[in-house]
Amino acid sequence: MKLAKRMDALVPGIFTELARARAEKEKTGTSVIDLSIGSPDLPPAPHIIHSLAQAVMKLDNYTYPISGKLALHKALADWYKQRFNVELDPNKEILTLMGSQDGLAHVAQAFINPGDIALVPDPGYPIYSAAILLAEGQLYPMPLLEENQYLPDLQSIPDEIAKKAKMMTLNYPNNPVAASANKEFFEQVVEFAKKYDIVVCHDVAYAELAFDGFRPMSFLEVAGAKDIGIEFYSLSKTYNMAGCRIGFALGNADILAALGKIKSNIDYGVFSAVQEAGIAALTGDQSCVAQTAATYQKRRDILVDGFAKLGWQMPKPQASMFIWAPIPPGHTSSMEFCLDLLDKTGILMVPGNAFGKRGEGYVRIALVQKEEVLREALERARSFFL
Repeated sequence: MKLAKRMDALVPGIFTELARARAEKEKTGTSVIDLSIGSPDLPPAPHIIHSLAQAVMKLDNYTYPISGKLALHKALADWYKQRFNVELDPNKEILTLMGSQDGLAHVAQAFINPGDIALVPDPGYPIYSAAILLAEGQLYPMPLLEENQYLPDLQSIPDEIAKKAKMMTLNYPNNPVAASANKEFFEQVVEFAKKYDIVVCHDVAYAELAFDGFRPMSFLEVAGAKDIGIEFYSLSKTYNMAGCRIGFALGNADILAALGKIKSNIDYGVFSAVQEAGIAALTGDQSCVAQTAATYQKRRDILVDGFAKLGWQMPKPQASMFIWAPIPPGHTSSMEFCLDLLDKTGILMVPGNAFGKRGEGYVRIALVQKEEVLREALERARSFFL
């Protein structure tokens, strides 16, 4: 049995090694404090769970859903208008997905031919590159550097590359680097994409996990953004509905129609009961959103301030559910540091190079454990650092 060549690029070497190391540590009887996987540990608000429970009892919800409910699209359009002041046509400018990763994984199939170039962030969330490789396209990494506030320098992209590029993927607030973008940057993106006829895909999954009064913006707020791009939004992080698998693509109607055509040949849509829960989330009491953000902010402060007392300095992100931290002095690589930390403390983090070449020298820390667990992690780390 011979696998397709495209499978060669999908070998998750770093994550496989981390899983092996964790298993070995657990064999010693040590409980591992996992700060690696970015999976929300908080539950949805009671009104969302109640809506889902009621919808599950409706027998007519067990037919093929085919597409997103118009009521759901209207709810999201109203939410986007209130939150970002962005106007969306519920019929043409919103596409319901099985989570935003569903759309991010498939949109390249509609635009990338074998050999076509796509601009992707480095470091970046793995699906951004994997989607291009599955479409047999070529990656052109855009470095996200600390000295540039982790924004890609569009002017440094060679003209011959830009002319050949078909797609660009962006993500702010960002995973893994936990950076945010402003209007000036997004205006540059729109100008660049129009100049070179590039489809822009912006992932805004972490917009509501923002701290200290900061309010991330939508790419679609910028004039002309809908002419060349779409945005992916998810209920997973905002409403802690990660296991429900529901998200959206929004913006340019032609891009969405192409993605919708791909999707119509793959699946039959999101379970109707989950869609009803999505309506409840978007139209119900929004205090749960602020509570979730406050929880992550407190976790951020516990870890950043706690590690600072141990001598490990790291920036406080304005948003996302991650901390992007430079490895402490004295360590040869991100992986070496993570394996050493796991071995000596039972704390698991992700080496930055798991997200791309430019991630070397950093680690990603996920804020996905309760406060008492984070305090225990700091206590375990005391002897490691001091």
